[in-house]
Amino acid sequence: MSARPILVDGLQYGRWSPGIFQQMREGGVSAIHATVAYHENFRDCVEHILAWNRRFAEHADLILPGRDAADIERASAEGRTAVFFGSQNPSVIEGDLRLVEALYALGLRFLQLSYNNQSLLCTGWREAEDTGLTLMGREVVREMNRLGMVVDMSHSSERSTLEAIAASQRPIAITHANPRWWRDTARNKSERVLDALAESGGMVGLSLYPAHLKDGSDCTRASFVDMARRLADRIGVAHIGIGSDLCQDQPDEVVRWMRVGRWTFGDPDAMGLGKAAFPAQPAFFRDNRDFPTLRAGLLAGGFSAAEVDQLLGLNWLAFMRASFGAAAQPAIPARSLAAR
Repeated sequence: MSARPILVDGLQYGRWSPGIFQQMREGGVSAIHATVAYHENFRDCVEHILAWNRRFAEHADLILPGRDAADIERASAEGRTAVFFGSQNPSVIEGDLRLVEALYALGLRFLQLSYNNQSLLCTGWREAEDTGLTLMGREVVREMNRLGMVVDMSHSSERSTLEAIAASQRPIAITHANPRWWRDTARNKSERVLDALAESGGMVGLSLYPAHLKDGSDCTRASFVDMARRLADRIGVAHIGIGSDLCQDQPDEVVRWMRVGRWTFGDPDAMGLGKAAFPAQPAFFRDNRDFPTLRAGLLAGGFSAAEVDQLLGLNWLAFMRASFGAAAQPAIPARSLAAR
């Protein structure tokens, strides 16, 4: 195994290209969780997976398909990046429980139970009323637990997230979000949710997307690191990773698809859903090549070298090792919140 540190990014949605894959190599990225669907149906999601299969063949020197945690260690040793698939919306299962297993067989390892809206499974964070997990939502969680697919509640509302944590027999993930006390938006997560997540052995990937950051695009590295340190003091380093939410090289028209998909003809900005344009990344984290800068900031901010290794990759590695596959062992035992 290579001496290169394991570095895992819990969420990216780039306009994928050899240039981005090369930047991953330069940044030392061992693995990413890549979004393959937002509002797509099953067939459209399969088309995206087929496109990834072509990328794996054409750029085998840079990337490889991620199916289990061992692929992360293999990619790190070989100087490549393992790519794990996820969907940010359950539209890909089309109300058919059988399609969860079909997508798992095709490589899907993460599934959000909702995006911003109400889904068949639970409530998204933009809805006024949060009705929690639906009957189908509970069945899908049970099936995901059976298969070894990670329940992701990054875009879900408070009650829905807490009910998913309680219903899941395996720890869940919030792959890309920050504490709400740092940046006050309902898209970020409350202390109650983050405490419950840690107590159940789950993981949160800290987001570097400006809408989730204090001061937005003007967020400083010191501010981000201070937030991470304070969160670690509360829930423990073992439950924290990075989920950058990089949307690198995507054109602005993609934002409209992310916000409203096919459910409205309206303008997202006029509807109060935000301007359909990508904000500028903060200066300290523009793309995958800036992971070494983030590492340096975490070290300067009071984390030990071992804690930085955990936060930047080893925690995700351990979580994925415990989460993927029907034979997986229980995930990292929950630690006492008073122990730190």
